[in-house]
Amino acid sequence: MNYIWRRKTVFIAVLSIAAIALHLVLRFGFHTGRNIHEIPLWTALVLGGLPLLYELGKKLLNREFGSDLLAGISIVTSIVLGEYLAGTLVVLMLSGGEALENYAVQSASSVLRALAKRMPSVAHRKSNGKVVDVKLDEVSVEDTLILFPHDICPVDGLVIEGHGEMDESFLTGEPFKIEKAPGSMVISGAINGDSALTIRAIKRAVDSRYAKIMEVMRSSEENRPRMRRLGDQLGAFYTPFAIAVALVAWFSTGEVVRFLAVLVVATPCPLIIAIPVAIIGSISLCARRGIIIKNPVVLEQIQRCRVVIFDKTGTLTYGEPKLTEQMTAPGFSPTEVLALAASLERYSKHPLASAVLAAAKKAGVRQLEAAEISEPPGQGLRGTVSGHQVQITSRGKLVRQKVAGPEHLPGITSGLECMVVIDGTYAATFRFHDAPREESVSFIGHLAPKHHFKRIMLLSGDRKSEVEYLAKEVGITEIHAEKNPEEKLAIVRGETALAKTLYVGDGINDAPAIMAATVGVAIGQNSDITAEAAGAVIMEGALKRVDELMHISHRMRTIALQSAMGGMALSVIGMIFAGMGYLVPVEGAIVQEIIDVLAVLNALRAAWRPKQLTDFDT
Repeated sequence: MNYIWRRKTVFIAVLSIAAIALHLVLRFGFHTGRNIHEIPLWTALVLGGLPLLYELGKKLLNREFGSDLLAGISIVTSIVLGEYLAGTLVVLMLSGGEALENYAVQSASSVLRALAKRMPSVAHRKSNGKVVDVKLDEVSVEDTLILFPHDICPVDGLVIEGHGEMDESFLTGEPFKIEKAPGSMVISGAINGDSALTIRAIKRAVDSRYAKIMEVMRSSEENRPRMRRLGDQLGAFYTPFAIAVALVAWFSTGEVVRFLAVLVVATPCPLIIAIPVAIIGSISLCARRGIIIKNPVVLEQIQRCRVVIFDKTGTLTYGEPKLTEQMTAPGFSPTEVLALAASLERYSKHPLASAVLAAAKKAGVRQLEAAEISEPPGQGLRGTVSGHQVQITSRGKLVRQKVAGPEHLPGITSGLECMVVIDGTYAATFRFHDAPREESVSFIGHLAPKHHFKRIMLLSGDRKSEVEYLAKEVGITEIHAEKNPEEKLAIVRGETALAKTLYVGDGINDAPAIMAATVGVAIGQNSDITAEAAGAVIMEGALKRVDELMHISHRMRTIALQSAMGGMALSVIGMIFAGMGYLVPVEGAIVQEIIDVLAVLNALRAAWRPKQLTDFDT
């Protein structure tokens, strides 16, 4: 449905409400004649009903038999019967339902606008000793550009001057800031740190990583699969059945009034109203649990998904490095080494420094006075702590230095690491991992038995060793590592073609895959763009909320089916009575209103919080 039609549905809904209100005021407030108080209803039926009938007619030509088609027939029937108020109410139900749904459903344009807004509009080009701001499309390969502190990198390039670090987590999925020095690669969309860098462009803006993500996003939106709504699925059977009953009543008796009476009773209000009420109630319940539903299809489809695909960083992990292993060389005390390292690290801005400090605090280690602290770019951290010369450096630099004890250096494994040198002797290796969330293991373990997922996958842009480490920790056997956004999208599309998929991620690099999955869920608030692309957003980033979303979805579908099927069953009974001549059209309308009230009252239960919303050990 295009933008113009979305605006029209809002106009028609507002017009219908105004017409019904004015009709009631004229009829019961001023007691005007019928020709006067029905003018607002005629206006609504002409300006609102005819456009809706036109759209429904196109569906009929395309052989799309949904619940709204029977509503269209009901509009025509009400006009023929002179039941203009009933016809206007049906117009309001149709237009109001579509307007509410379109308001809730995100559009591709908002995602792409968010992507475009994040990119800088200019680049700082250095030429002949001067720095000039130029538009991105004016940047050429081999141009020299300056990245000021906290700038967003406009193009892919190589560092030629300066030392610093950049946050690439939005694009790569790596939770750590990456050190940059001459010769280092930088990618568009990454955020520069506190130091200015000079880079040489190796790609134009339109060919760089961030532009490619935008291109993939457009492709993902254009190829997003269309889902049949629950009301349409039920209406596909109910509509032909109701019409058949009406025709049988007419042809078997020769009384056209029976045809009209059956259709009035058959008006599918339980489908048109009760199901949206259940959905809106569930959306309200989700909001109270910190879950924002951007696309109501999520609530209808998530329980039917049989493949769940997780991003790693920030989804199954906290997105922060933690000290997970301390290997101390002979002759050194682990507590003393940790105390010396933490005392020095409190003066560092390196991303692993906070992990060392956190480990020291947890161990109850007392920090000592440090002096003569220096951290030359790319050379590690040095200082004097309690009379000891302490250095924290990398494996490569340690090997090149003349220090004692390198024979005790452990082998390379997964994760990040740093080496501690005390008084010129190798003392310890600290290893860091992006630790899994506390509830990850139990959450992953309950998905198959409790929610009937047949496959659980881990799809990440991180290094294979890190992905394998996390997969082993949380109990996932199927992994795909070191995947860029294009590769992620291709994998998700392939899986979605075979079965309904649920994708849970948190970064910009997840956005295309989130859009391609049957249901996309953004966890946490790390990226506005991912939130725009997702059908649901878990605000606090807890896996417990993902489980609650699945339970709310299951409950919503159960209540919606109860309301719809129960309402249709009662309508069928009413249709039989109408076809047998026991109900005239006006009485049929009253019966249908009673059925509607019962269906809606049951649907309202979806907004109530049940006693339990999770079924795994948190």
